Amino acid sequence: MYRLSYRSSFARRGIPVFMLLLVTGCASPPKAPEAPAPAKTPAQQRIDAWQELVREQTDARTEQKLEQVNRFFNHLEFVDDASHWGREDYWATPEETLISNGGDCEDFTIAKYFTLKQLALPEQQMRLIYVKSLTLNQPHMVLGYYAHPQADPLLLDNLIDAIVPAAQRPDLVPVYSFNSEGLWLAKQGGQGELVGDADQLGLWQDLLGRIQASASGP
Repeated sequence: MYRLSYRSSFARRGIPVFMLLLVTGCASPPKAPEAPAPAKTPAQQRIDAWQELVREQTDARTEQKLEQVNRFFNHLEFVDDASHWGREDYWATPEETLISNGGDCEDFTIAKYFTLKQLALPEQQMRLIYVKSLTLNQPHMVLGYYAHPQADPLLLDNLIDAIVPAAQRPDLVPVYSFNSEGLWLAKQGGQGELVGDADQLGLWQDLLGRIQASASGP
């Protein structure tokens, strides 16, 4: 009833009904369909998976952090430096290793070290350990985790997923170890002899410089 009298009042004024519709309501133009988000590259998917790993393991137990990080990087493809980087020896950042989808034992060890550092494991409890692999008859690198200063380190190795104490890896003969706090020469029956800091290792200093440059951004 109201609607009829409302329209008739405009009709008495000589305003056509179709004009009334134009005045009282305007249809919004149709929205263009949103373009689908571009598909992520495999490299970006690996970076995302790495970041998700860190988020998921933030509150995990230390043993679980070690296991998950070791397994995550062990799934990448092993590629020697000459084929991968065109250099005899190159230590890649974790991002470089993930983006390129591969690396060698040093790259995997470095990636594990810095990922566990992100997960709040103290640096003084971790060392990058250069060893001689008796099985491969060549130099090799693993990551050692020391529960306390005199502990037999647990070894994170790209050759196997199992994390075991160094005493259970007679195939690996330690040569030297290092972290951001020092450089140790291997010593029979001990934790090694502190001989200085890792500044003596040019590849380590070059690596830290690239990580710092990447963190600071353009």
